[in-house]
Amino acid sequence: MEEETKTRVLPFFGIPAVLPFIAKYRKRIIVMILMGVISSAIDSIYPLFNRYVLNHNIAEGTLDTMPLVIGGYVALLAFQTWDNYVTTYLCSRVELWVNRDLRDSAFNHLQTLSFSYFNQNNVGYIHARVLSDTGRIGELVSWHMMDMVWNSSYVISVAVVMFLTNVRLACLTLLLVPVAIVVIILFQRVLVVLNRHVRELNSKITGDFNEGITGVRQIKTLAAEERMQREFEKDTEEMRSYSVKTAHHSALFSSSVTFLSAAALSLVLWQGGYLTMDGVMMIGTLSVFMSYALGIMEPFQNIISTITALIQIQVNIERLDRLLKTESDVADTPEVVEKYGDTFHPKKENWEELQGEIEFRDVSFMYPDGDEYVLEHFNLKVPKGANVAIVGETGAGKSTLVNLVCRFFEPTKGQVLIDGRDARERSQLWLHSHIGYVLQTPHLFTGTVRENLCYGKPDATDEEIWNALRLVSAEDIVRRMEKGLDSEVGEGGGMLSTGERQLLSFARAILADPRILVLDEATSSVDTVTERTIQEAIETVTRGRTSFVIAHRLSTIADADVILAVRDGKIVEQGTHHELMQQRGYYYQLVMRQYDHLSSNMLE
Repeated sequence: MEEETKTRVLPFFGIPAVLPFIAKYRKRIIVMILMGVISSAIDSIYPLFNRYVLNHNIAEGTLDTMPLVIGGYVALLAFQTWDNYVTTYLCSRVELWVNRDLRDSAFNHLQTLSFSYFNQNNVGYIHARVLSDTGRIGELVSWHMMDMVWNSSYVISVAVVMFLTNVRLACLTLLLVPVAIVVIILFQRVLVVLNRHVRELNSKITGDFNEGITGVRQIKTLAAEERMQREFEKDTEEMRSYSVKTAHHSALFSSSVTFLSAAALSLVLWQGGYLTMDGVMMIGTLSVFMSYALGIMEPFQNIISTITALIQIQVNIERLDRLLKTESDVADTPEVVEKYGDTFHPKKENWEELQGEIEFRDVSFMYPDGDEYVLEHFNLKVPKGANVAIVGETGAGKSTLVNLVCRFFEPTKGQVLIDGRDARERSQLWLHSHIGYVLQTPHLFTGTVRENLCYGKPDATDEEIWNALRLVSAEDIVRRMEKGLDSEVGEGGGMLSTGERQLLSFARAILADPRILVLDEATSSVDTVTERTIQEAIETVTRGRTSFVIAHRLSTIADADVILAVRDGKIVEQGTHHELMQQRGYYYQLVMRQYDHLSSNMLE
């Protein structure tokens, strides 16, 4: 998995890396920034109304101009309310738009990556890139940017007003700002560390929840409830401890900023009082500086907090940028894309019909994260409609050949030919659209039975669906469901048994009418009776199709045109069942071992 801690420091908080996603909304962002600047400038003007009322109306004992002052104040307040509404609306829209674009781009890019990327990066890591990182980047270009703009422009506006009003008091008011900045930075560093610990512990507790729910059967059968409880209580206690420390420092931080604001107010009252008593300055002007002294510290606090957040978000940007720049180990050439299209824009009018003849020509293969060849100078020609069986012990590497046929991996050396042409001369989508793949561990998508079956053939009719179900003996299963084809299967097909999921997966592959059929121990999850039924169906549906069967029960592949025996990741024998049994080699040992095991079970 990629190391999250080894991230480079990106310039300008990483904005250039996500600039293409921001640029399309630049007009809205510019309006959003201008509206924010106007709103902060208005906030800095409000105390001037108090000054006018105190200096002219109250001091002179007249209310002649009060209606005008109140009208101006209300009008300004109404305008700012509208301004804030527009700013908030634009911030929300920009955040959601950028989030959507980033997630679409990340998800679509993931669809183009080869299996090796998913082998090297776990689901949680990828999930965090697509959801968590994109969410934080969306916040960066909307709310964090807006916070920086608003607080910076407010500080500038207030400073300008203060210096234009009274330079001496302006300097006194800003005298404690450097001290406040140092205090804020020191506290911010501590709070960042504490909050990071809290987030990590929260993720760990979430993981504990997940394990406690998904592994409930194992926990109960192992009588491990007490151990799980101890581990969970340990994590929650540690989180409580760090949360208390965070709350303590946050309270101390807030109190320190309040103290500095009060200290600035005291300086203003001390010097401003003398100036007012000496008649140099009016009481209304003093009230303006009092308002600014109380409010000037918070914007600095917000600015530094925003800068800290921006620095942290650099990691999110770098990780997402690294994902989007990850190149697939299996990619179509520009010439192939030009003729056949890509994954999302296929040019089906140029697609040739696939016949199903496959040839391995001097193929050597090493996994991208491996250090030795699992195939070396391998040659095999599979005629159209032939049935190839692949056998071996668990973990022997039986899926390697299938991965090369499906072009999930490219051969390190040599060629895999499809219908006499190098597979790389045509698009991946062209090949994959002609392959039906049934996995050992069946997976159904959240939705209805109909939706799941039609993934490979969206325009399938009900008659075609029922024929496919009937062929794999799954018709009765669906008819027993309350809503038939429109019945929900649950997340991952969780509302069905493993055997039922397998039968529906098999029907889904058959419905697409593939020219190449891959069965990866597809009958290992069903009972013996159902397996026999499916085996009969396999014999029917593989006629005229090139098929690769990774077999668990060797009795099911005796009639295969060629059997490949795999051991320690390498093909050690190949031939028909009769030929391999006569050799009395590795395949013979596998058959006899399974036969002996079956016989002993029957005797028991």
